[in-house]
Amino acid sequence: QVQLVESGGGLAQAGGSLRLSCAASGSTSKIYAMGWYRQAPGKQREMVATITVGDTVDYAKSVKGRFTISRDNDKLTIYLQMNSLKPEDTAVYYCRDFCPGGECPHWGQGTQVTVSS
Repeated sequence: QVQLVESGGGLAQAGGSLRLSCAASGSTSKIYAMGWYRQAPGKQREMVATITVGDTVDYAKSVKGRFTISRDNDKLTIYLQMNSLKPEDTAVYYCRDFCPGGECPHWGQGTQVTVSS
């Protein structure tokens, strides 16, 4: 089993920055990518950014150029640096993993990000 624990988040003003972290533990050997998703009230959960073990990254169009996903060398912790925040970035942010077969995804508990105008 994989455990994902997020930290960071909180309240920021528009134009400000926040940084999220997600640490994976447990049976992590099959994970080939990790990512950040978010869910705003009344909306579906959407992909924000993903990163593979080979450091290939992908971003949602809405955050490209403002958010940066990265990971530690141990590959078990990922980060999301969020700059130039907008009120529409307000959501609960979740970390998830990607692995072959039916063992994934696992999700973190979520962390609230609130951006005031």
